[in-house]
Amino acid sequence: MSAPYDIKEISPCLHELAASGDMRVPGRIYGDRKTIESLVGDVEKGKVWNALVQIANVACLPGIVKASLAMADVHPGYGFCIGGVGAFDLEEGVISVAGVGFDINCGVRTLRTPLRKGEIEEKKDEFAASLFHHIPAGLGSKGDIRLSMDQIDEVLLKGARFSIERGYGVAEDLDYIEEGGQIPDADPGNVSVKAKERQKSQVGTLGSGNHYIEVQYVDKIYEPASAGAYGLFPGQVLLSIHCGSRALGHQIGTDYLQVLERASKKYGIPIREKELVCAPIRSPEGRQYFTAMNAGANCAFANRQAIAHLARKAFHEVFGLPARQIETLYEVGHNMAKMEVHEVDGKETKLLVHRKGSTRAFGPGRKELPERYRAVGQPVLVGGTMGTESYILRGTEKGMGEAFGSAIHGAGRQMSRQQAKRQWRGDKLVRELAHRGVLIKAHSHAGVAEEAPGAYKDVANVVEIMDRAGINRMVVRLKPLICIKG
Repeated sequence: MSAPYDIKEISPCLHELAASGDMRVPGRIYGDRKTIESLVGDVEKGKVWNALVQIANVACLPGIVKASLAMADVHPGYGFCIGGVGAFDLEEGVISVAGVGFDINCGVRTLRTPLRKGEIEEKKDEFAASLFHHIPAGLGSKGDIRLSMDQIDEVLLKGARFSIERGYGVAEDLDYIEEGGQIPDADPGNVSVKAKERQKSQVGTLGSGNHYIEVQYVDKIYEPASAGAYGLFPGQVLLSIHCGSRALGHQIGTDYLQVLERASKKYGIPIREKELVCAPIRSPEGRQYFTAMNAGANCAFANRQAIAHLARKAFHEVFGLPARQIETLYEVGHNMAKMEVHEVDGKETKLLVHRKGSTRAFGPGRKELPERYRAVGQPVLVGGTMGTESYILRGTEKGMGEAFGSAIHGAGRQMSRQQAKRQWRGDKLVRELAHRGVLIKAHSHAGVAEEAPGAYKDVANVVEIMDRAGINRMVVRLKPLICIKG
């Protein structure tokens, strides 16, 4: 992309990058002026890896519908920007590893409890120690669930149901997980032996990087009716789990980069960035990746289900709470390509919607939502950082029409992990956050430094942009009490 950049303001929180060159559709960016200045600045500084070029590259892909979208937490990713959304026609469109990412179906589950903030404060150290003990975390961490290859295949087909059948959780959880915790059209036969071997002892483990367990409390309510529908009240304690498909998902992504690179050449699709290789959705290669990706998604569902069970054990151990009093509020992923029906040119159309670091956010009335939430719309679980707030938003009708029912997934990085490690010391951050009332338990001080609050954008600003744009609505703000890191 060369200057000048033809970006016009549609509204204070929505900007459009005009289609030019090989772009089939425009780029649309949910952001304020500062967001756009930052994106343009990265290009002008000559940064090869930048989100604005990635938004334009995605707009060039065959079969893309309406626009190449970026949510307010936009920053560079592999091929697709993080916060990127691309919806594709099933006949002419493509599927891409870049539009999903390497941590397939990375997502968040939030558990709702009857406890209040003060009850956690009284036993904060004890509870943090119990969570840290029960939930394996860190790079290469291994859990108590050891599986044979046949059992791994069962995980890849059954998802969360696999964990529940083994006593990890309760059947009611499934009603509040996206897709009931089990994505159909998964084929373990299209997942490599190497990927399966890497997962044999990782179900029920948190991993490292930006994955976490966070104990939070409801600090502010913006929409009382929606909060009531979600079962939330002021001061209430929640627990959020952020993780994905671990090593298996990463290996699937690595394996299929090669498959889709060959497919891109075979079908004459230009390769604009290494990870943006793709195949027609209906092609043998496209089907192969789609069914392997769905298998990886089920692995992530099984993993979060097992971790939720371990978190319940900690609640019972410290507070005596029975498992059924710790309810699943919702679970939803933010690294997936999914078959969904959306309105295009006034017609209900089935599309393949890629969301890379973007959360599904269906509006009111969608049959895919739990009946309890259907009148207000889907909960959207937005993680902040260890030292800042998180949010629960909801999907809207406008978001369905403009953004294929999508949302932000977090604050969005503004600094690389290497830069963060150069600027902050993990042990010092742990002490600083303790002074602010946030207890951090981590397996690695380097991992804490990578995830320093200052390495991220201002989550409050990012959330407010989406709210002002009407794409998502703010329901509650959460503040952290305890954070468990790998």
